[in-house]
Amino acid sequence: MRIGLYPGTFDPVTLGHVDIIRRACSLVDKLVIGVAINRDKGPLFSLEERVAMIEAECAILSEETGCEIVAHPFENLLIDCAKDVGASIIIRGLRAVADFEYEYQMVGMNRQLDNTIETVFLMAEAQHQAIASKLVKEIARLDGDVSKFVPDAVRDALEVRLQKK
Repeated sequence: MRIGLYPGTFDPVTLGHVDIIRRACSLVDKLVIGVAINRDKGPLFSLEERVAMIEAECAILSEETGCEIVAHPFENLLIDCAKDVGASIIIRGLRAVADFEYEYQMVGMNRQLDNTIETVFLMAEAQHQAIASKLVKEIARLDGDVSKFVPDAVRDALEVRLQKK
């Protein structure tokens, strides 16, 4: 069984993430969505909320693609998380040249830590290339319409969360 790991903070999950997850399913039998705890980023949503959002979206994708998809919170090194879940492939989404520069460094470091785990880059589809969770949160905070950027359930969760603040 080929297992892939798609890591991220997913605060919140966007249509760009969903696109990468859908396409990654064609490469693996099982896809683990590594939900980074990453307290330094100060996420808007709790770990439990982010995992629930991922699970809700992935239930639909798993049925569509036939790929087993599971959410897995992690706080250790990415390469150690990959080993923990038995992944032989790390999947990373790219939007722009700036993403590539950062990802290039990460691949080099991860290869030094374990050269048996490959990294595969998937380019976001054109309509999703500008989507970033940080920008989605900013648009939502300023009462903008984020329905083009996130699944409906995530849009609703953003509205509820930001009304409470």
